[in-house]
Amino acid sequence: MQEHNSPSALQGAARKLETLAYRINYITERICALLVAAMISVVWFGIAERYALALGATWTEELARYIMIWAALLAVPCCAYRREHIGLDLLFSRFPLSWQKPLRLLLDSLGLCFFLFLAFYGLSMAKQGAHQYATIFGMTMLVPFTSVPVTATLTAFQIVVTMFREAAGVTPLFVEKEAAKC
Repeated sequence: MQEHNSPSALQGAARKLETLAYRINYITERICALLVAAMISVVWFGIAERYALALGATWTEELARYIMIWAALLAVPCCAYRREHIGLDLLFSRFPLSWQKPLRLLLDSLGLCFFLFLAFYGLSMAKQGAHQYATIFGMTMLVPFTSVPVTATLTAFQIVVTMFREAAGVTPLFVEKEAAKC
């Protein structure tokens, strides 16, 4: 017979999954920050180039756009991990507590289906992008189009983790680490 204070097998598995999700999110957040910094640098270079340097660089706007696409889409799994996506919290707060958990499960299930669908069709979109070329760079559109299946897969994973950790009653690591700072 298992003791009341010892963690269940579900909680142990959820804790391991949470640790992996936390690490993936940590890396993803830093990549997003670097991409935003790169995008700002490219935009400022484009401004300086246009009004002061006059080097004839025509690539800044297009590069900034592709960086922005990656940064914005990589923010989605970060928000899913922290439950900072839209999530209809305004609506949830109006329901009794006994209804909130099943409704959140329904919303998570719908989100998971959507992002799995997006990942699946994003792969074919990325494959097609391998045969299309960017206007100025001459590179294939594989790199920008790959952002869709990559971020959709990461988001689906983070949704599964949030569902699993809530079912097991495991506190997210980012909450524990923020509480330890106080």
